[in-house]
Amino acid sequence: MAAAFPPATIRTWQYHSTKGGLEKNLTLNTSNPLPKPNLNQHLIQVLAVCLNPVDYKPAEIPIANRIIISRPATPGIDMAGCIVTPAAGSSFKRGDLVFGCPTNSPLAGGALSEFVACEKNNVVLLPKGLNAIDASTVCVAGMTAYQTIVPRVKKGDKVLINGGSGGVGVFGIQIAKVVGCHVTATCSTANVELCKSLGADVVVDYKKGSVAEQLKASGVKFDHVLDNVGGDNLELYWKCHEYTKPGAVYMMVGGSPSIGHAIERTKIKMIPSFLGGGRRKIEGFFAKPVAEDLSQLGAWMAEGRVRAVIDSKFSFEEAAKAFERLKTGRAKGKVVVDVALATYQKL
Repeated sequence: MAAAFPPATIRTWQYHSTKGGLEKNLTLNTSNPLPKPNLNQHLIQVLAVCLNPVDYKPAEIPIANRIIISRPATPGIDMAGCIVTPAAGSSFKRGDLVFGCPTNSPLAGGALSEFVACEKNNVVLLPKGLNAIDASTVCVAGMTAYQTIVPRVKKGDKVLINGGSGGVGVFGIQIAKVVGCHVTATCSTANVELCKSLGADVVVDYKKGSVAEQLKASGVKFDHVLDNVGGDNLELYWKCHEYTKPGAVYMMVGGSPSIGHAIERTKIKMIPSFLGGGRRKIEGFFAKPVAEDLSQLGAWMAEGRVRAVIDSKFSFEEAAKAFERLKTGRAKGKVVVDVALATYQKL
């Protein structure tokens, strides 16, 4: 007799604490109830999940994490999956392959589970020519790159991407090239060739000295900056007036929950430019799942104009190891968890 589908209980990765690191506290709940979506939610079988720093960094902030994240919590925002039951009024049908994210919350997204209840407008159809693993990498990193670049530049602009080999960086280089920009990316020596292969016109190796000084010496004046690294001293921002045009916006995407970073961000907000503060506008950013943006990026990927860069792939049972890899900070591209591709059967 065939097993019921969907099953009444499912497997879901959860944590109750992050003491010592989220990856050390993940447990696999093998009898979690199947989610019950409301009328504005799809029930989706998850096929692949891509991990991002936001999946663990907020959760590991002492004290604050207990206030902002309900326990038990399930990490994971980026996903690709299959529609089991579409939301009321949706154009999707049972069996459609989709990609996006379950919720609008950047915290404990819930995707690291065999099935999820997903907000109606948070996923789009998987285009022909794009596989589920590659599509699962898009929502956080791809949307961040897309939304911090496409609406803010024009053809011919010079764009600087700090951290070109990370999750956002690999998308950022390619997206900026698709819309016709000249791209300079920064990375370590080991990742120079990767950034070049993605289309970067110039690659600055931070192992060879201060990036800010190298940029100043180049004489290039940038129209737009996307900083995926942040860091503690934020030298790249404090000196950005030396290598950017007046009116350029410095997009701060990366960062850390360290005290040093917090102090620098406070100084940026509090000290005016005439007293030695920053001389360019700085903006923080977190991506939102906009269906039109997801569809455009999916189309570019299906056409081969943008590609996913996969650092490593882990099985569903190896989710904790996937987080260990992500937390090394040495991943070249994205870390993906294969949730059900080996067992998935088209509905």
